[in-house]
Amino acid sequence: QVQLVESGGGLVQVGDSLRLSCAASGRTFSDYAMGWFRQAPGKEREFVAATSWSGAHTYYAGSVKGRFTISRDNAKNTGYLQMNSLKPEDTAVYYCAVRYGPWSTDVHFWGQGTQVTVSS
Repeated sequence: QVQLVESGGGLVQVGDSLRLSCAASGRTFSDYAMGWFRQAPGKEREFVAATSWSGAHTYYAGSVKGRFTISRDNAKNTGYLQMNSLKPEDTAVYYCAVRYGPWSTDVHFWGQGTQVTVSS
């Protein structure tokens, strides 16, 4: 089992920035690819960004590319999502997830989520 705890969400204004963190425990974090998903009210959960176990490879949804940056610090067992130029449509619960081995959206463990609200 891998336990994931997200933090860093909150209420911000349009154009502001936030950095989400995902603290992992239970297994060797560097064995897992890591990603972020989000779910807005009344919508399906959607993929946001992901990174390989080393951080060398990153993947982004088109809606966040150029504004969001995913990273990880395996020594700290923590992943991050830097979100810049936030828009109202970025409002959602953000979930961290990991997958053993290479990345795909068929993940193995989820965090509990952190709320991000972007006010206009």
